[in-house]
Amino acid sequence: MKSITDIPGIKVGHAQDENALTGCTVILTEDGAISGVDQRGGAPGTRETDLLRTSHLVQKIHGILLTGGSAFGLDAVSGVMRYLEENKIGYNTGSIKVPIVPAAVIFDLALGDPTVRPGTQMGYEACKNASDLPPLEGNVGAGTGASVGKIFGMAGAMKSGIGTAAMELGGGVIVGAICVVNAFGDVVDYKTSKLIAGARSLKKGPLKLGKGPFFANTLEVLTTFYGRKILQLASLSNTVIGVVATNAKLTKEEVNKVAQMAGNGITLSIQPANTMLDGDTIFALSTQKKRANVNIVGSYAAIVVAEAIVRATRLAVGAGGLPAHVDISRKLSLHSS
Repeated sequence: MKSITDIPGIKVGHAQDENALTGCTVILTEDGAISGVDQRGGAPGTRETDLLRTSHLVQKIHGILLTGGSAFGLDAVSGVMRYLEENKIGYNTGSIKVPIVPAAVIFDLALGDPTVRPGTQMGYEACKNASDLPPLEGNVGAGTGASVGKIFGMAGAMKSGIGTAAMELGGGVIVGAICVVNAFGDVVDYKTSKLIAGARSLKKGPLKLGKGPFFANTLEVLTTFYGRKILQLASLSNTVIGVVATNAKLTKEEVNKVAQMAGNGITLSIQPANTMLDGDTIFALSTQKKRANVNIVGSYAAIVVAEAIVRATRLAVGAGGLPAHVDISRKLSLHSS
């Protein structure tokens, strides 16, 4: 298996509370990396994204936090900053080094214990656990409380998690991704166009609601009178967040373009994607080691994001009363869109 940590200089660490079903994941770039961001969802929860855009002073960041806990989970950034400061890593202001750590959250408070959220200590623990080995996937880190297929609420949803993927593009150039999948919509295997997780129903078809082994197909539900009505009550509690990294030498403008192109991986594997009910956000990192064409890097960034999303879904296991793809795949009717 290839992962985002195949890129030299990238480390990933998880920390989680398995009882409360929440956690966080940190991607460390201790030597600094040029970074960009693409934020398409209508309900984001983020920190330090403005400085990643072009025409801003700071060029390099030192870590990215992906976390559960909704806006409360942003407290975990303090633990990441504490760890980096202790290791004398950060933007040199002259008097002190200030770690630059953008972050994005998912809303996982509807699963597990909503009073427990990632905080300073969990963020610090994630950094202590960071390694350049392939990271664990599924129900770990920020994926601990992730779920998908929520048009009928949590009762008809499925468990998902966190996944990673990477590809070598030739000449030693690598692009990798790590994604947390907490989408409002359904997850599609982009290679086959088959639904692999999403809102469930008792029988085939969009209006047979319940906890059954069939897919309702969120896109089909949205075309019905019932779907239009229920959408008015849907919660702003969904998002896909992730990081794309490469060792290609890219400018800040090019890194932002890679983030934008990488966001297409969400639309390849989530139906529907980038809704007003999702906070879909993709960060991009460049460690500046190998010459490469930004168009090639960006094109394959979308593929590794889509693959990471599929892996996050397939490698998750049931939790909090929700089944996962792996739990019911033999019984599941693959009612494709």
